[in-house]
Amino acid sequence: MQIFSKIYQKTLDWAQSKFAVYWLSGVSFLESSVLPYPPPDILLAPMALKQPDKAYSFALIATVFSVLGGLVGYLLGDILLNFLLSYELLKPESIDLIKSFFDEYGIWVVGIAAFSPIPYKLSTISAGSMAMPLLPFIAISLIARGARYYLVAGLVKAYGGACDQWLKKYIDRLGYGLIVMVIFGVWYVG
Repeated sequence: MQIFSKIYQKTLDWAQSKFAVYWLSGVSFLESSVLPYPPPDILLAPMALKQPDKAYSFALIATVFSVLGGLVGYLLGDILLNFLLSYELLKPESIDLIKSFFDEYGIWVVGIAAFSPIPYKLSTISAGSMAMPLLPFIAISLIARGARYYLVAGLVKAYGGACDQWLKKYIDRLGYGLIVMVIFGVWYVG
């Protein structure tokens, strides 16, 4: 079965749609705030592959909309904390402990989550709930998200043709291998 080959080809086709930039913007925004959408890289990479001359423009769009979505996550974190405290679902003492940690390491937490595969939305909501200063939040988000998306765009632009050929050849094996790893991970943790 070549399920992953079909999905890969569908993603490449989708990246050539006249609505691809809108999808990239929407996915970037929603993935950074609350919804469990896939990371924008899944659209950014094939868009950069199909239109390498626009790769960095696509990275800029993903960065800007991701940070805007992060601001919504930040606001939701603030609202969530106030809700939990008002209904006494959390003890203020536990919040103080977490807040002291976030005051010291919050910029690193946001930066690592913004660049890595760790869900960025977790850090945006945490930053808002722990009242991280807004300007450092925005600055580290722009730097880390920008670094991630420009890295993806640059790598695809530089090595896209070779990567595309390699993926077409091995995508199904990679997909099934990932499923086996996830099943093993769930089994091992459980």
